[in-house]
Amino acid sequence: MRLRQIEVFHAVYSNGSMTNAAAKLNVSQPSVSKVLAHAEQQLGYRLFDRVKGKLIPTPEAHQLFKHVRDVYEDVDRLRHVARNLKASSAGRIRVAGTPAFGLEILPRAIATFREQHPDAVFEIETLHLDEIHDALLESRIDIGLAFDPSKHPGIRRKKVARACFLVLAPSASEFEGRVSLSIDDLKGHSFIGLNSRGPLGQLLSKRLESSDVEPNVVAWTETYHIARALVASGAGITIADEITARSAVGGDVVRIPLEPAIRFDVTLLQLADMPLSLATKRFAAHLGKLMKEMLPDT
Repeated sequence: MRLRQIEVFHAVYSNGSMTNAAAKLNVSQPSVSKVLAHAEQQLGYRLFDRVKGKLIPTPEAHQLFKHVRDVYEDVDRLRHVARNLKASSAGRIRVAGTPAFGLEILPRAIATFREQHPDAVFEIETLHLDEIHDALLESRIDIGLAFDPSKHPGIRRKKVARACFLVLAPSASEFEGRVSLSIDDLKGHSFIGLNSRGPLGQLLSKRLESSDVEPNVVAWTETYHIARALVASGAGITIADEITARSAVGGDVVRIPLEPAIRFDVTLLQLADMPLSLATKRFAAHLGKLMKEMLPDT
């Protein structure tokens, strides 16, 4: 018997009539009658006799139903599991981001995602790009968020937004009110430098090296948020990624576009040969939407 035939037989036997079975299955009565007739034809014996307008199960039907009931219950449980997997956001979502995303973007994305999917559980790490690659390849995380990563064996990249560098200066500085700044405008000013370990650091270093400006570096730091905090404290100016620049974390600073602009991708990373869970796919889509809202001009 096919699954549909089992389902119809179970409904007719349990509900006592074609009409009630059709209502239970939300189909037409002729459809139920047709499926049941095909089942009897394949089995080679009748399952029901019609006596005074009523359907009476045959002895064979009584015997068959004992086994069909177990199969039907298993199928019904399977339907419930499948329905719950689709409807529920339950599941552990393991995500890592480079430091620029860890203080505001990921916390905001997780908080707003859980408003719609309160059963979601997260594991969060803040890692440098090479560490995110390792964590993905070791299956320690499901997705990673990074700036402009280069190709890496076994890892798939998906662009979710486009961002750029901004100049950050202390409030009430001489730069306040400027519409844009060039690298030449930074000459002679105390500068907070970023190491060139990651893709953005390398990108910025190349642009600075190609100019005639030798930055007056007064401090080096590993992360843009520390650079921002140094700027807010009046230690100097810096050039930072747009995510850090727009963040509310790290003190009050003036943001000024750098011209000509230096642009780069915000990229989602995952294992190339490992499909994401439904919950992680939903979160990845939510994260991408949040990034586009934050960077509307990209």
